[in-house]
Amino acid sequence: MSKKSFFQRYEWSAYFYLFPALAVILTFHVLPVFYAMVISVHSGGMTNYFKNFVGLSNFEYVITNKHFWYSMWNTLYYVVGTVPVQIFLSLFIAILLNQKIKGLEMYRVIYFLPVITSVNAISIVWKYMYQKYGVLNSFIGFLTGIPGPDWLMDTTWAMPAIIIMSVWKGLGYNVIIFLAGLQNVPPSLYDAAKIDGAGRWKTFWNVTWPMISPTTFFVMIMSTISSFQVFAQVYMMTGGGPQESTTVVIYYLYQLAYVEHKMGRASALAFILFLIIFAITYLQKKFTAKRVHYN
Repeated sequence: MSKKSFFQRYEWSAYFYLFPALAVILTFHVLPVFYAMVISVHSGGMTNYFKNFVGLSNFEYVITNKHFWYSMWNTLYYVVGTVPVQIFLSLFIAILLNQKIKGLEMYRVIYFLPVITSVNAISIVWKYMYQKYGVLNSFIGFLTGIPGPDWLMDTTWAMPAIIIMSVWKGLGYNVIIFLAGLQNVPPSLYDAAKIDGAGRWKTFWNVTWPMISPTTFFVMIMSTISSFQVFAQVYMMTGGGPQESTTVVIYYLYQLAYVEHKMGRASALAFILFLIIFAITYLQKKFTAKRVHYN
């Protein structure tokens, strides 16, 4: 067998093994993007997406609609309330789990269980916990003697309630990522810091933090992107209420598409959200690049 025929066979075998994954990506990711792009410049209902060509009118409608700006504010509120808290808590727990303690594997499983549990099921459980006379308010009343709020029916507390649930739900995933980053820090660096007389805080700030900065950057980017796409919690727990206080962008997109049957406007909103997420991700990368150490 010649070298040429060998490499030809190897190349075609690689394409053969890649084909199923590429077919799935093309069918369920790439083609829908182009399809949505075409829909976004047309008006029509659920049965006829291409009824009339309207150009950029759908985009104009979205950005001049007050409901879009309400949903954008609520989404930013959710992102700011979720991402920093999730990063801090997951890093703290990962540091604890990185120690030599008994039952370490059990603790890792416990923290990861919410991640693999259906968000719909968890949302239903937390919805019952958040009821006015639910478990959470009973616990608050037992500790303080003060009645707790009507979490999901109060415009002040509805979004914080969803944030608390979301932080708990996604904590385990980030803990595993941080734990992997911590375990990749060379022990020799800790030994050198100990010889130099550095305490725990100085060791963390001068050794651990720089070494896990790529991991932190990854967690920050992924958490931000996923937070901008929050939907299931809102849909299951509040339905966007009360008084639109929890209507996030994806839920507003759902209303445009499946309640008002305005698929063109919904597609336009999807592209606007993509541009917003892309811009924020770019800014995060630009302003944190100097603080991320890959060596």
